[in-house]
Amino acid sequence: MPEAAAADRQPIQKPEITEQRPLKVLIVAASQRRLNSCPGLDSKARALMHRMLARLPLGWQIDHEDIGNEHGKPKIQSCNACVSSSMALCVWPCNCYGPESDHQPDLLWNLHLYERLARADAWAFIGPINWYGPSSNLKLLFDRLVCMNGGNPRPDLIEKKSTLLAQALERSPQWRELSRNHLEGRTAGFFCYGDRGADEMDADGRPRLLAHKSWFDPAEEPFPAERLAYQPVVWQCRYSGIEVPDALWRHADMGLGRPYADDQAADMASEPAALAAFDAWTDAFAAHVSAKGPVEGTTEAERGARSTTQ
Repeated sequence: MPEAAAADRQPIQKPEITEQRPLKVLIVAASQRRLNSCPGLDSKARALMHRMLARLPLGWQIDHEDIGNEHGKPKIQSCNACVSSSMALCVWPCNCYGPESDHQPDLLWNLHLYERLARADAWAFIGPINWYGPSSNLKLLFDRLVCMNGGNPRPDLIEKKSTLLAQALERSPQWRELSRNHLEGRTAGFFCYGDRGADEMDADGRPRLLAHKSWFDPAEEPFPAERLAYQPVVWQCRYSGIEVPDALWRHADMGLGRPYADDQAADMASEPAALAAFDAWTDAFAAHVSAKGPVEGTTEAERGARSTTQ
């Protein structure tokens, strides 16, 4: 055999990666409000997202998304609580819905958020406190992320959605090998803001409109610290192996004592303490993520986060 032909048959060696890849971050603005929706005004969350984009280190690969409502556009669909029937019925990534559906359009899939969350080393969530909790859109997102904690990566074993097959799989030794935290190791930061009732509160801390004021005891309001309104999503992350350091879970007051009409994104310029708190949170997020470095396996995780439902 000629030497040239023999050389052509030699296995090709993959090149070695000698440089560390850039850090990858996903920022999510989690208000319901959008310019192209009913309010006709953009949210503070969206403005803060862009402020964060401008402040994070150059050289990072920064993805960002606004999950606010847009008129006539898909919304994040509700979780169907498959896990309550069997953990193995809860498929990773969610196969109750799929991308570009004409009968159950789902913003989470249409925006490829499972893949984008998987490819990132860290996530930053910015949103309001709505009725002592996160926005409904952010809660919907995290409800649908139940599958990141132990979800079934093999829907073929349960014929996509057979409850009986899923329950049998969950009881089998095979399930211990399949079930895992699919996005473990990443970091998440949460910044929430609220107005503590704006100008609707009286001097005693009760809503002005209440006719039965004795039924409302300000001393029994649920949170000693306002950031705890985001406690459910923070602890869902921690439960799933997503790191949420206390320093990256913060709150700032905005619009205290003002009418809602005077507490818009443009009015944040008159809230220097709140903006300083947000910038400090951004800097703490950048410092932590930089020191931690890239998360291993994001390429494989992104590949595994693609839809199996077409």
